[in-house]
Amino acid sequence: MILSNISVPLLGMVDTAVTGHLDDKMYLGAVAIGATIFSFLYMGLNFLRMGTTGISAQCFGANDNDGLRTSLGQALIVATLIAVSMIALQLPIGLLAIKLIGANADISELALEYFSIRIWSAPGTLANYALIGWFLGLQNARVPMLVFLTVNITNIILDLVFVLGLGMKVDGVALASVFAEYTGLAVAITFALRAIRQHPGQWIRERFMNIREYGVFFRTNSNLFVRTMALMFTLAFVTAQGARLGALVLAANAVLVNLQHLTSFGLDAFAHAAEALVGKAIGAKQQEALQRSVHLTMKWSLIFSVGFTLAYIFFGPLLIRVMTDLPDVRAAAMQYLPWIIVSPVISVWAFLYDGVFVGATRAREMRNIMLISTIAVFLPAWYLLQSFGNHGLWLALMFFMASRGIGMHIYYKRRVQPAI
Repeated sequence: MILSNISVPLLGMVDTAVTGHLDDKMYLGAVAIGATIFSFLYMGLNFLRMGTTGISAQCFGANDNDGLRTSLGQALIVATLIAVSMIALQLPIGLLAIKLIGANADISELALEYFSIRIWSAPGTLANYALIGWFLGLQNARVPMLVFLTVNITNIILDLVFVLGLGMKVDGVALASVFAEYTGLAVAITFALRAIRQHPGQWIRERFMNIREYGVFFRTNSNLFVRTMALMFTLAFVTAQGARLGALVLAANAVLVNLQHLTSFGLDAFAHAAEALVGKAIGAKQQEALQRSVHLTMKWSLIFSVGFTLAYIFFGPLLIRVMTDLPDVRAAAMQYLPWIIVSPVISVWAFLYDGVFVGATRAREMRNIMLISTIAVFLPAWYLLQSFGNHGLWLALMFFMASRGIGMHIYYKRRVQPAI
């Protein structure tokens, strides 16, 4: 899962590097805005992965093979319906999102071009979310790794071919993402068919045709959706405020956000492990296995968070230089690099407990803690610190991450752990 997850922000870093070496920083800003919109859309729909992992892990722990089929089939049906709706409504979604971010006209036009191409990846992306979540619930991290690597290696190669080889701009970056998602989906479906044969059971038609049978799926995932939208609002708010601080700050933050994503995706590997292990322990009603899973994933999360901090201290400037050769963007990114250095040890707790709560299907509690952290911590902190400019924006984000971790730790000790 570490290899799988790190490949995702590495792709973003390649997108940034490809556009960051073009002759104008507006290409970098446009891709940053376009990527933020899709992060908001796709990660807002990441409940398709998280909810499927928790439900399928508990079915796996209880040896319920019919339930495994239900969890996968329902997730794929919902993913397809959402993807078709996104494509049908692409114009109003794209225009509204770009208007809310508030970049200048030239950057907005390029960002809309990126959006109108990449939106066609929606069916592949959302189906991959469902399939990856299902495999994680089956304690299988090898297939998600192959899917992630297929998507991201294909995307990186096509980035280079389309932009550097064929002279395309933001349209080449977007088109590479579309092709890559469907390549990954082909890999995921191939392995899913094999896994289904290895877990004999029945496809119960009633569970897919009757809306009432989606009760557990929607109860879990509606809360995860609200929780994730609050998270993505916060991250999009950072990009939008950066855009309002000027094109230079927007471009510098685009570089630094890639490093923040590298941290979050790398540490999320342990969260994904916690989802599968905690879900299985709860499905099997094993208290000792639950405690062992949490302690083990927590220990390794902390070790790797310190590793990320040390890596950014020593290699952060090098990574910035790799992603852009624009002198003013490099200088601005260096100015705000200290926030990326401290971020891993502050945010690690939030990432880990996300995994624990997903495995325990405690989506309502995740939702409540996220809303509190967004509304009662992040926004007031930004308001009070906005006179400090971009430094105040990053400090508010650190308060937000710390609040999530503290809130979930307290709730886990008081409610989740004693419940088994």
